[in-house]
Amino acid sequence: MKFVSIIIGSKSDYEVMKECGKTLEKFGVPYELIISSAHRSPERTKNYIKDAEKRGAVVFIAAAGMAAHLAGAVAATTIKPVIGVPMSSSDLRGEDALLSTVMMPAGMPVATLAIGKAGAINSAYLAMQILAIDDDELNVKLTEDRIAKAKKVETDSSEIEVRL
Repeated sequence: MKFVSIIIGSKSDYEVMKECGKTLEKFGVPYELIISSAHRSPERTKNYIKDAEKRGAVVFIAAAGMAAHLAGAVAATTIKPVIGVPMSSSDLRGEDALLSTVMMPAGMPVATLAIGKAGAINSAYLAMQILAIDDDELNVKLTEDRIAKAKKVETDSSEIEVRL
């Protein structure tokens, strides 16, 4: 079975990253979520990635704060797509994590998203877009979601519009 793997660097990341899981659940996309650290448990991280690949992980989402090397550690271990979500867990409000996640060397790509909740939700959407390349049912669900979002803008506007 194909699934999305979410790896968070510490338990403190869960409150934000549970939004990623909720988004995947909304579309019926299987996922698993674990805590593993690039620094504190590098062997656990590496072993998990290899095991998850064997079991059907298609996309990895890695969320971490501060030095945020988790996404890079995942990218170093797999050729599957890796999506990084910087967490706002330091005095720098996530800017350090953003730079650590986005500044990968050539040939080791990590798709880096926004800091925090928006990044968590968008990581689910990006993972689903990757899965939808060869999943017509998911493609339809994502298309319908996009149409619903556009209609909501029109509805919201009609409730407050002032036109000449």
